[in-house]
Amino acid sequence: MSYEFLSPVSDSVIAHSAIVSEYALGNVIKIHSKESGLPELNDVQVALLGIKENRNDLNYMGASVSFDTVRKSLYNLFPGNWNTKIVDLGDINPGEQVTDTYYLIQEVVADLLKKNIIPILLGGSQDLVYAQYRAFDALERMVNLVNIDSRFDLGNSAEPINNTSFVGKIIVNQPYNLFNYSNLGYQTYYNSQEEIDLMEKLYFDAYRLGEVTNDITVVEPIMRDADIVCLDLQAINSTCLQNPMASPNGFDGREICAIARYAGISDKVKSFGIYEFKNFKNEETTCSLIAQMLWYFIEGINYRSNELNIIEKADTLHYNVPIEDEILSFYKSPKTERWWIEIPFISNSDNKLKRHTLLPCTYNDYERACNQEIPERWYKAKRKNEV
Repeated sequence: MSYEFLSPVSDSVIAHSAIVSEYALGNVIKIHSKESGLPELNDVQVALLGIKENRNDLNYMGASVSFDTVRKSLYNLFPGNWNTKIVDLGDINPGEQVTDTYYLIQEVVADLLKKNIIPILLGGSQDLVYAQYRAFDALERMVNLVNIDSRFDLGNSAEPINNTSFVGKIIVNQPYNLFNYSNLGYQTYYNSQEEIDLMEKLYFDAYRLGEVTNDITVVEPIMRDADIVCLDLQAINSTCLQNPMASPNGFDGREICAIARYAGISDKVKSFGIYEFKNFKNEETTCSLIAQMLWYFIEGINYRSNELNIIEKADTLHYNVPIEDEILSFYKSPKTERWWIEIPFISNSDNKLKRHTLLPCTYNDYERACNQEIPERWYKAKRKNEV
């Protein structure tokens, strides 16, 4: 894969990185510059990539996108006790057609995934998630998508793709690699009843804003099962995000950073995208928050527990719970005290699931099963597997 179409980080950002503290991220991250060219990707775990494409935004008025202020804010921050090697690959500029941009995103992200590098995408319009998702075609397995958004973004899949209909396109377009879609932070008045009904019909997960803000820990098992995480900046409230399109209701700065950390700490998350970046009224404050979200995501990566193969570990605790005509198999990690539940495998179905598919859950799910209550997420996952 050639990265020759990537444009280097701007000279003004490079100049800024030269004057930050020697211990700051600006002197830790390997940066794609005009002078030095693309950095080597050997032993790299995380790659930052800007995408200056926003033409499929329903409100597109010709404005261009620049991530310079985000980068300056990020480079100013100090790393934690990290071992993670990070590169900034620069930007993907808009292609002649939006589909050209999609193609390049798909190729670059797919190549990074094959190298076991986690791409962090900074994007314009959120339809770019479609290309982020299509990059996983190369891995030839089912994937789970988590969208932190006030809207489901199902849209009308019969119409051309835009930043409010990309999930619908993911669902209907071949190859069909989407196993589960989860929305975190939806606000009912932004979603039609038809979309809410469709989410239920497809056995997808949806968590209202109030449910998440009331107990932020509900995010953890959802993220633990995610391959792709995307975040619409309009899910953040207008107090934090100085954006005329932002809602007065939404996540605050602390909540969105906690969610980003949960995404990072998940052993399974392989791609993270932040979208709907615009020319914000208070650019410095907004870009500082975005930089902190990136910081928390990378912080999470450094504290991953490597428990993807929990079922194979000798010290894993196993509990069988009889309920109705089922026997639910729960697994608990003695190291992190996290819980999983096994999804029944349909052996005669032509799907791309592994032989043993574990669904992250909570101790509360185990307790409720002991009280003869079937966990809702397990039921939905089982039904999807049977379809």
